[in-house]
Amino acid sequence: MTDPVSRTILLLDIERFSDRDDVEQAYLRRMLYDITDRALENAGIDETRRLRADRGDSVMELIDAGAPVTALLRALLVEVPAQLRAVNRMASSSAQIRLRGVVATGYVGIDERDGWVGTDLNNACRLLDAQLLRAALRERPHDFALLVSDALYSGVVRHDHPGIPADEFHPVGVDSKNGPMRAWLHGPLPGGYDAADQDHRGTGAGEAPGGSGDRPAPQPPRAQAQETPPPPVPRVPAQGTSPAPENRPAPGPVFNFNGAVSIGGSVVAGDQHGVSGGQVTGDVNMGGLRGNGGDGS
Repeated sequence: MTDPVSRTILLLDIERFSDRDDVEQAYLRRMLYDITDRALENAGIDETRRLRADRGDSVMELIDAGAPVTALLRALLVEVPAQLRAVNRMASSSAQIRLRGVVATGYVGIDERDGWVGTDLNNACRLLDAQLLRAALRERPHDFALLVSDALYSGVVRHDHPGIPADEFHPVGVDSKNGPMRAWLHGPLPGGYDAADQDHRGTGAGEAPGGSGDRPAPQPPRAQAQETPPPPVPRVPAQGTSPAPENRPAPGPVFNFNGAVSIGGSVVAGDQHGVSGGQVTGDVNMGGLRGNGGDGS
């Protein structure tokens, strides 16, 4: 096998080819090659700068990487639809030709049997066979639907070159047996399909300062709810101990009595010593009873 080299990959496929009889298929193949040759010549890509593989109802072109991709895209967007209109205008309903197209870039090698080998080529073929591209062509009033690979869009289409309006391409996800692939469809999306997430690479959107654009910008931290701290729980001293200084109640008035004390009809007799330093000595009468040892008032 030869060493893989960089190529622009062009694939064009005839819609509903197998529904036609042999005579109609032969006519459609001739029209396919005529349209392809004219488009490539219009883009300035002659036979010395491309290799062709015949796939029956489709054609595959490996184009030299030095050939201008912008000229190829302009030819596909303008020249191919114009040629299809001219051909179909004079053709019967059974001879109408409508095409699906894919343009991609990648590395392709050639084996000893002149077969083409390369993952990028395999992925381009999967794009051509995508149900989304088939549905897009079915719903088009004109006769051509074009899908470009994500790499081609990033390298060429998104720069909005003259004749290649970037805003007419829409990101789509294409399922394959190796997982989903990102591609870009020219023209409106078919019904039932949604655009994939916008690709921000190279635009600076969603990019961390100084980053590559492949990782999202850091999100600001969420504001945390301010919770009111609960009031401190007073510490209860163990039995037989005195309260800690910060939990002691403010000291009240201190009374000194001499003699027995009667409070609300109760009599306190003898010497009493309070825990807060109060001392009762003698008789005290409160609530209408006279206390002995007092001044009688």
